[in-house]
Formats: sequence, structure tokens, C-alpha cells
Amino acid sequence: MLPLTPARKRTALDALPVARLRELVTALGVDTPDRRSKDGLLHALEEPFLGVLVQLKRDELKAMCEALGLDTSGKVKDEIIQRILGEDALPAVDVVPAKPEPAPRPAAKPTMKTAATTNDATLHWIANFIWGIADDVLRDLYVRGKYRDVILPMTVLRRLDTLLEPTKAAVLDMKAKLDKAGIVHQDEALRQEAGQAFYNTSQFTLRDLKARASQQQLKADFDAYLNGFSPNVQDILEKFEFRNQIPRLSKADALGTLIEKFLSPDINLSPNPVLNGDGSVKQPGLDNHAMGTIFEELVRRFNEDNNEEAGEHWTPRDAVKLMANLIFLPIADQIESAPYLLYDGACGTGGMLTVGEETLKELAEKRGKQVTTHLYGQEINAETYAIAKADLLLKGEGDAADNLVGGPEHSTLSNDAFPSREFDFMLSNPPYGKSWKNDLERMGGKDGVKDPRFVIQHGGDPEYSLLTRSSDGQLLFLVNMLSKMKSKTKLGSRIAEVHNGSALFTGDAGQGESNIRRWILENDWLEAIVALPLNMFYNTGIATYIWVLTNRKPAHRVGKVQLIDATQWFKPLRKNLGKKNCELSEDDIQRICDTFLAFKETEQSKIFPKEAFGYWKVTVERPLRLRGIDPGRMYSPKELKALRDSAEQDETAPAVLKRVHKAGKVEANPLHGLFPATIDGKKCIVEYEPDSDLRDTEQVPLLEHGGIEAFLRREVLPHAKDAWYDPASVKIGYEISFTRCFYKPQPLRSLEEIRRDILAVEKETEGLLHEIVGGSWSC
Repeated sequence: MLPLTPARKRTALDALPVARLRELVTALGVDTPDRRSKDGLLHALEEPFLGVLVQLKRDELKAMCEALGLDTSGKVKDEIIQRILGEDALPAVDVVPAKPEPAPRPAAKPTMKTAATTNDATLHWIANFIWGIADDVLRDLYVRGKYRDVILPMTVLRRLDTLLEPTKAAVLDMKAKLDKAGIVHQDEALRQEAGQAFYNTSQFTLRDLKARASQQQLKADFDAYLNGFSPNVQDILEKFEFRNQIPRLSKADALGTLIEKFLSPDINLSPNPVLNGDGSVKQPGLDNHAMGTIFEELVRRFNEDNNEEAGEHWTPRDAVKLMANLIFLPIADQIESAPYLLYDGACGTGGMLTVGEETLKELAEKRGKQVTTHLYGQEINAETYAIAKADLLLKGEGDAADNLVGGPEHSTLSNDAFPSREFDFMLSNPPYGKSWKNDLERMGGKDGVKDPRFVIQHGGDPEYSLLTRSSDGQLLFLVNMLSKMKSKTKLGSRIAEVHNGSALFTGDAGQGESNIRRWILENDWLEAIVALPLNMFYNTGIATYIWVLTNRKPAHRVGKVQLIDATQWFKPLRKNLGKKNCELSEDDIQRICDTFLAFKETEQSKIFPKEAFGYWKVTVERPLRLRGIDPGRMYSPKELKALRDSAEQDETAPAVLKRVHKAGKVEANPLHGLFPATIDGKKCIVEYEPDSDLRDTEQVPLLEHGGIEAFLRREVLPHAKDAWYDPASVKIGYEISFTRCFYKPQPLRSLEEIRRDILAVEKETEGLLHEIVGGSWSC
């Protein structure tokens, strides 16, 4: 039977909406200085908890049971209340029943029963318990948004501690031997002795620290305990900045309480089950996957609690699942029993890597394949990097944890951690609208960048620049992943990356963003772009899009790009999380994936040739015409400057000559600025000085029938017969406009409808005038 601790009370009360909690505070006459926040209401209702239960309806009691991981069946209200208060309060797990005690026989070792299966209710209950520790211990020490600075690293430490307990003595013995032998590089040997990808060489476990009476001694021993961990765990603690919290916890006499809470017999974070006296399972052990699930649930809650900053490092799970499906489903039947490398260049807390890994393994298993995965990631934010690395360690993926690189000095743009690596699958949600000016300066400035990822050969240009504006570097993360595609394997590489709308169209022809789109489309790597619902992310309501790319397009997609409008496929949230007010349900994700795989034209799916997004940027010139000039002579630059200042421009005046070619030297071509003329009775070809005030640009689609000249003859020359363009100045640009592609023109209203509305307004106005003038108005 689990005691009804304050944490369990709060977990139960938290299942009720804020409005209901306020009603209960009023009904029970509870005094509370804080009726606005849910946290204050929960605290106020802890004491009269039994009175609260009596006030509740059966459905509300069942909601509490669900939150506590209890059985939700039954119709008798008193029975449900007893269940919440402690009767039948163990988590709902498949406990192996104890066998009937056999007849007396010679003493023998008791048999150990198999560990019970850990189900979702148990995991949810453990997560709730740990979540409640924050309120119990940290409430008056930290603001709510800072609880995670303590709870997340302590969760990691307690799990690692349980894994290392069985081999503690052996590790200490090995450490002594290595020191005696003078061996400096001990890491590999100590990992092997610990049987884990990490170890601790201090003399303590967390249980040893529990009994310290002196806070000063506890602080010193806890420091020694932390210092004993292996370098990979030290990296996590450093990035969490956990040591900075210890003086504060010790001074408030909270460090010992915190340790005791994590050692509570009410929860078991060990992989081994806790047994009853008869050998039956009291609490199941947690395998690595279950522990990882609990940790991710805590991370999710803390991020959602701090929703103002969550979107910077945390992509909602529904979006991640969709991205994973979009890159794996098209090649699911081609997956082999082989190793695959996954990469995220802005990995945040690592969610995309772990969900990607789970999706790949699930699809492979359904097809009878056994795959091994290797995860790689890079993250500039120290805390989120620590979370990602800790998550992998808790899941037993020590090698993957070692393949994560992070911290302020490890920016993906200026300090690529994997310059020679190529990956099979890549997923990312890079920061958008964020300046990368510091990275640019580290790379040598705009003119000094020589990074082969961002300055390449393309379209006949040996130094084709992919560098974007310094105010937004999101597309550079995509370029980084494209530079890591495998080119010699059957599947090549597949990529899914989230961007905002500016990645579709920002940047003029010849500028970095447009050059990136051109490079991608001319290489035919872009499979599809999916427009997501608005308000999908925690800290932004702007439009977001998933780009899906590969260098191994199937035959039916070659040369084509699919655009999917999924903006109306979502499920509203019951309660907003920051600006996130909707999510993709499983049905929505399936619908989007089905549309993607079907590759057919529908109202929400449009298919275009890749050239449809390209255009020529053409500068159209007109001749400078000035009154009072000699139309038969050329003017020097100095004379021309004086004329511009003094002479009056007039469209009926003669054009100013820039250059004269003898007949036969060049061929007349007015569209290229080479006009036939007669000067002093001699035929020649002339070029005119362009008028900068009349200069204009045109975007000519690459699919324009007849090209640039046909466009100019149709759209420009009828209005300006003397216009021309310089072929050498033409630039190629690419942009993608979802609005244009999915535009639905509204049908014009009929004249009869308009007439009726006008008459109705006229009649209403007459009535108002009648009221104002008191009936004396007449026409």
C-alpha cells in the first residue's frame, strides 16, 4: 500500500481543472492568498484532502485514479475514495502472484520470481512522484521554472547509482590496481569492470550519504561522490551546472531531504525488481527504455511548464513523429539488416534522434529485419545538450551518448563536429530568425569563409556562395546536412527538416537563400514540403513547414516536387501550451503520410516540375533622353554628368549615345541593346546610355515558353518599344510560394446579390434618418 504523500495528493488534485479547484476552495472555506495560480490552489487543498474527495463527482474521482495510476473501474463512490486514500493503491502492474506455501521441508534458498511488467500507468505514477519531489523540497528555494535545474540531474544520478551499485566494489578494486600500476588511461578498463558506459570511483553511493547528520559533511561527501563519476557523466553535470545548485541546497538544509526523496521505497528506479518477503514482486524493475520514457516525460513537463522558451530546444512529439514517418515510410520495404547512422545538427534534447531510432527499428522489426543504429548530434545550448546525453545514457546507449557533442563552443555552423561523416537519415529543427553573426565572424567574415559546406562549385561558378543573411541562418543547417549525404549506397540519404515560411522565398536571385533553393532543386533533391497547422509550436504561432529531401528519388518523383497543405489537419488542445493550441493526432499523421505516399494531385496535394519554382531575374533598361543634346555624337562621362545635372529629361528627346559600332562589326539586336541607326548618312549599330530612373526588373519563369525574349516581347515592348536587357546581367533565382500554389479564388458575387445589399442598406439608412428628423424628412 502506498502512503498518501503530499506529492500524491497534488498529483490527484492536478487532474482537476483550475475552475473546479477554485469552487472547492470556496465550498470548503479554505483560506489561500493565491487563488489565481493552480499551484497555489493545489497547495491550499492538500490539508482538507478528504473533504475534497467527498465533494467530487464519480467521474472526477476516476480522473484522479487515472492520474495516480490506479484502477479506474467501479461505480460506488466510497470504494473509489478508499482506493485513492490507500486501499488498493499500488500501481496497476502485472504482479506475479505468490505460489501457495509448500509443506515444511529442509531449508532451501527462496526462489526469485520474474520481474513484473512495467506498464504505462506505473511509468506515469513514477514520473508524478518525481515531479512531486520538486514541490516537496524546492518550493521555497526556487521559482517553478527552475525546478528542472535540480530534478533532472538528480534523476540521472539516482538511475546511474542503481546501475553501478552491483559492481561498486569491483570498480573500486580495479581503480586501486590501475593506480598502483601507474596506468593513466583508465576509462576503458573501468567501464568494462562496471559493465556500463560509465562508472563512479568515489567511496560513496547515494545510500551511503543518506545518514549524514552534518550538512557540512554531507556537502563534502556529495561533492566527492560527484567527482567520482566518469568523464562522460562529468560532462553532463557540467552542462547542467548542477554543482552550482549544491551550496544553495546545502545552506537551506534541503540536500539531505532531496537525496532521501530519491531513495524513497515508494519508487524503484533500479533495473531490478523490489521483492516482497515471499519472493513476489512488490515493485517492478525499470529497463532502460522505461527509464528513458520517464525521463523524457519529465523533460516534456518541464519544457511545457516553461513554454515561453520550450520551442527553442523542444519540438512537439507529434511533429517529430510526422517527420520520422516521412523519411522512413517511403523506403520501409528496402530496409536491410544493417547498421544505419542518424544525425541531428541542432539536436536540442535529442527527441528527434530517439524517435527516429524507434521508428526505424519498429518498421524493420515488422519486416523481419534486425537493424543497429548509431546516433550522432550536435547542440550549442549546454543544458539541452546535457538532457540529450543523459537521456541516451539512461536508455543504455552509452556509445550514442559519446557521439553527442555540445556546449557554447560547439556551434554546428562554425565548428562542425563531424566534418568527414556521412549519414543515412537526418532530422532537425534548426533555430529560425536567429542571428549567426558570431559564427560568421569566427569563420572569417562574409568574404573570408572557405568552409566547403557553404562555398561550393555549382552552375559553372567555382565559388558559388550558399551564405545567407547573418540575421537568419536556418537554411545553413539544411546545407550542413546535405553536405553529409551518402552518395555510394543504395538508399543514399533521407532528410526531414522544419523551417518557417521565410526559407521558402527570402533572398533575391543570386543571394544565399535563393542560391540554396536553386542548388537543392537543380540537383533534384527536394521530394516534398508539408505546410503544418498554425500554432503547432510552443513559442511561435507562425507558419512552419517540413522539407523532405533525398539524393535517391524514386523514378516517379524524379524532376518533380510535391507540396502538401496540411494546415487544416489537426486536433485542438483542451488547454493551450504557450502558443501551441493544436496537435497532430495519429489520424492526422496517417493522413499526411498517405497523401505523401500517394503522390497524386488533390485539393491538398499539388505536384510541380522542379523548374516551376525557378525564374530569371532580368534587368530591363531604357535609353536616357535629354533635351538639347547632339543625337549624333557620344559624350564623355564628365560631359554626361554635367548634362544629367543641367539638361531636362524628356521621353520625346533624342537618346544619348553610349557606343557606336560600324555596320558589319556586330549584328543588330534591339532586345540586347544593339539598335540599327544612321549617323551622318552612314548605317551603324548603336548602344544607348541607360536611364537609371527608368530601370526596372522582371521575373521571368524558367518555364516561360520562348524564354526571356518571348516574355519581353509580350509584356514589355508593347509599353516601351526602346527597352532592352543585358544577357550577362541575368541571374537565376528560386522561390516557393504556397499561397500562389494553393490559392482558391473567391467567386464574384452576382449583381442581384449586390443590388439586394445596397437596397437593404439604403432602407436601413432611411429608417435612421426618419428617427433623427422626426418624420419631417422628405425627398
